[in-house]
Order: sequence, then structure tokens, then C-alpha cells
Amino acid sequence: MSLALRYLDLIILAIALPIFIVAGWPLLGYAAAAFAWLAQRAINDFTARRAAGSDDPKTVVGLTAGSMIGRGWLVALTIFGAYLIAGSDDAVGLAAAVLVVVLFTAYFTVNLILRPFENHRELPS
Repeated sequence: MSLALRYLDLIILAIALPIFIVAGWPLLGYAAAAFAWLAQRAINDFTARRAAGSDDPKTVVGLTAGSMIGRGWLVALTIFGAYLIAGSDDAVGLAAAVLVVVLFTAYFTVNLILRPFENHRELPS
């Protein structure tokens, strides 16, 4: 599949910066969303590789579930932290949250579309 499609979320993140600047939206909101998104994406890729390399179903489930829960908390706390740093400025938190929702929607949709075309090895029974 197309490399651009696989990294659509990162392309949207890059395109969002000039939009934030031109629109005068809070750059702290962009920075928080970008940091949270890139960090959670790196964690996801790392744990997915570790899970794919494991033959133990408990390890696969533990890595996958732990990663999902931890990444959600990472994103939420980063957005909340940016809101607090900005002196409880609602615009900062809202800008970060909306950007993360847009990025997640793109990432999730692309993964749903590409999943049938990927080669997954079967877990041992």
C-alpha cells in the first residue's frame, strides 16, 4: 500500500502546523498534541514489534493492552498539562484535543482499511 496512506496521520500533523500559525490558534496546543501523538505512536510501534516477535499469547495481550491504556493516559495527561501550563486557557486544551482526535481518526481509519492487506502470522494455539 501507499507509503503516504500509511503515514497519513503524520502528514496531517505536518500540515496542521501552518494552519495553526495562519489561524492564530495556540501553538502550545499544537506542540502538546504533536508531542503526545509522536510519543504514543513510537510506543505503539515499539510494542507492536515486540508483540509480533513473541510466541506467548499472554505476552502479546499484555503488551497490546498495556500499550493501549498507557498511550491513552499519556495523551490525556499531556493535553491536560498543556492546559495547566497555559494558565487554564481553554483554547490550548481544546486545540490539542481536537488535533489529537483528527490524527486518531485518520490513523484508525487507515489501519482499518489496510489491515486486510497485511500479512499477519497466526498466534500459536
